[in-house]
Order: sequence, then structure tokens, then C-alpha cells
Amino acid sequence: MKISNRRSRRATTVVALGAVLALTATACGDDGSGAGGDKGAEGSGKGKIVFWDNNGGVRTEIWKEIIADFEKANPDVDVEYVGIAATEYQSKVDTALQGGGLPDVGGVGSAMIAGFAAQGALEPLDERLAGSSLDGRLNKDMVESLKAAGGGDDKLYSIPTSANNGVLYYRTDLFEKAGLEEPTTWERFFTAAEKLTDKGRNEFGYTIRGGAGSIAQALDAMYGQSGITSFWDAGGERTTLNDPKNVAALEKYAGLYKKVTPAADLNNDFTKMVAQWDSGTIGMLNHNLGSYQDHVKALGADKFRGIPQPTGPGGRRVQVSNPVDGLGLFKSGKNKEAAWKFIEFATSRAENSKFNEAAGQVPSNADAAKDAWISKAEPTKLAAQALSDGSTSIVQLPYYLPDWNTISKADNEPNFQKVLLGKMSAQAFLDAMAEQLNAAQKEWNEQNA
Repeated sequence: MKISNRRSRRATTVVALGAVLALTATACGDDGSGAGGDKGAEGSGKGKIVFWDNNGGVRTEIWKEIIADFEKANPDVDVEYVGIAATEYQSKVDTALQGGGLPDVGGVGSAMIAGFAAQGALEPLDERLAGSSLDGRLNKDMVESLKAAGGGDDKLYSIPTSANNGVLYYRTDLFEKAGLEEPTTWERFFTAAEKLTDKGRNEFGYTIRGGAGSIAQALDAMYGQSGITSFWDAGGERTTLNDPKNVAALEKYAGLYKKVTPAADLNNDFTKMVAQWDSGTIGMLNHNLGSYQDHVKALGADKFRGIPQPTGPGGRRVQVSNPVDGLGLFKSGKNKEAAWKFIEFATSRAENSKFNEAAGQVPSNADAAKDAWISKAEPTKLAAQALSDGSTSIVQLPYYLPDWNTISKADNEPNFQKVLLGKMSAQAFLDAMAEQLNAAQKEWNEQNA
């Protein structure tokens, strides 16, 4: 069946994504032309374009540098920058899809491609890439990962900018003072979280993400502890999300809230969580490579380390996949030629290296991935080693499902908060989410049979 072939290709892509780090539906319009039937236009390649940053506030400074470089090299193009918080980006695009006002170009990571592409919002980029200076210069595994996330039509809807990976950051000074071992295993992690907590002195062992973006972090902790290595059962029809081992793992993880974490964590997204860790006396933080530079600025490189996620029994590390980020061309844009120029420039060696050094992530440009700064960023080096030494298995999240982003965010983040507060059981939470995912997978399988 076609579906099994596609699923096999996606599994291969997951393995390939490890190598990336180691080496450094129908449209809304009846005519199928895109959102609202608006085909857009190539334009003159000059004039104004609008760029929506999908991580506004966090990446605003570096994007403005890249835009300044681009406008200097292309004085006949003016880029209007619009920074949108990561937690608000999808809803902003969805609203624009219904009412108009989409940008020419915007951030489109693998977690959102399928949903946008299913609504006909994105321009396929395969031919543009093949005829550009980027051809053969982008990391093939990142490109294939974005293709696999597109919903099954094998088209490329986003040009990759970077790859990320989950990291456990811990305060080396606090661990040394408490006589604790490095939290390289889940057992050590839970021991340290408890020992480093002194509520009377406002000291906590861990900060948990309870606000926007909480589900992915919870899944990482679940599968990391349970050791389950596939998101779907052998038949590819039912999720392993509510497997008894995952339920037990979530109960233990959620049980950390308010016991060894600040109460404010209930509503913390990643920016608040990172800022809290950087300014306080909290022992550990789960985030990704992207916040490394923030920690260096706030704490100094000698007071913390960023290491791969803890290992489970037998020394095996299991972690969920992290999306590849990229830039997409919106189909309704009226100046696609100029917008493509911007994408091509932003992912060139110099600019892609500059962006990823600031972000602390892995460049998509193969030449940029050879630059010296990468070897000096310890978390990136350690992540690469963990993904290449055979100790890590990756659980591929179903980014290809058009409903994935909605299910894993808007539909279930409020329920996860109920789990943290003890108002909903881990079993009930995972059963409800699994039911939604099984239905979405069934629909996708039927459409792609």
C-alpha cells in the first residue's frame, strides 16, 4: 500500500534527522489555487514584501540584522518585518487565511506545514530551489524532513533554516554545592529535583512548562522514561500515547509541579520559563538548543551545562523529534520573486550561519554547518554525539497530520494544566488526546491509501 511506503519514508527521515545534528487537503478556493482562490503574482522582483517572523521577540534582533544585510544587497526591495510570538503564530496565520492579509514570506516549521498546505496557503518550492544558488547546498536530511511533514504529496513547502534538539540545562554550581551527580539519567534527574528544592528559600529543583508549548515537553519526558520508541503501534493506526508505561511516566512528571517547581510554572511558556531559570536559583530546565545563548548571557558559561536528555534503563535515550524550522512562500503573495530572493539570501552561508549562531541551532546551509562557532557551542556538540553514538532513539511526532498542531496545542494544553493541578488524571488526559489522534490518523490513512 502507498501508505506503508510513505510511513517507511518518514521513519527513514527521522533517523536522517539525527545525522543532521551529528554533522554539525484541498485548498480553500474551488480552483485549488490557494487560500480563497488567490494565486498571487510573481511581481517585478522589486518593491515591498512583508515577512512574518514565527518567533518574534526571541529572534527579532537577528532577523533585523539579516533584513538590513538583504536590503543593502538588494536596494530595490524593502522588507517589512512583523514579529509574532511563537505561541500566537499559527492562530495569526489561520485568521489571515480566513480574512486575508497573509504576508509574502513567513516562518513555516515542520509542525505547521501540513495544516497550512492543506488549506492551499503555501507555494511549492521544489522548482525554485532547483533553479537557485541554494541547489545542492542545503542539508538533504532537513529538506526531506520538511517534505515528509507536508501531508503526503512529497512537495517542499518550506526552505529549512535550522534544526533543533531537546536539552537538559542544569546549574553546575548548585549541583556541586549539593554534592549531586550530573543528571544524565532519569533517576538522577528526579533525585536532584527533590534535593535542590527548598521552598522556604524560594529554591526549586526544576521548572516545568505548564503554559503554551507544554505538550511537546511533556511527551519528551514521557517517552524518555517509558522507553517506547514509536508514536504508533505496529499497524500504524493507534497511538502509543496512552500506553500504561507512558501514563505512569506522565504521572511522575506532572507530580513535580509545586512539589519541586514554582507555582508560576502553570502558565509559563518557554520565554517566561527560560527567563525564570536565568534569573533565579532553579536547578534544572528542559528546553532546546535555542536558549543556550540566553543562558550564557544571564549566567555565564561556567555556572551551567546543557546536556542531552537523560537516559533510561539500560543506558538508552529516547526523545521525541523536534521540528525543523524554515521559511515559506505564501501563495497569495503579490511579489513572489522578491520574496524568494529574501528566502534565498537568508539561507545563504553567511546569513544562515549568523542566524544559527545567534539562535544556538544547527544551520541548514551545509557550508555554514562547517563554521568554527559550532564546535564551541557545547550543547550542540553533545547533542550531535548523542545522536551519532547509537545511544538515542527518536520518536517521530506526526507533523504530517493537518490536525497535529491543533490537537497538541489548543485542544489539550488546558487539559494538561488540569493534570498539573490534580483536577484531571494522567490516564484521562492521555486517553482523550489519543482518541483525537487515532481519528486524525484514520482519516489521513484513508485519504492517502
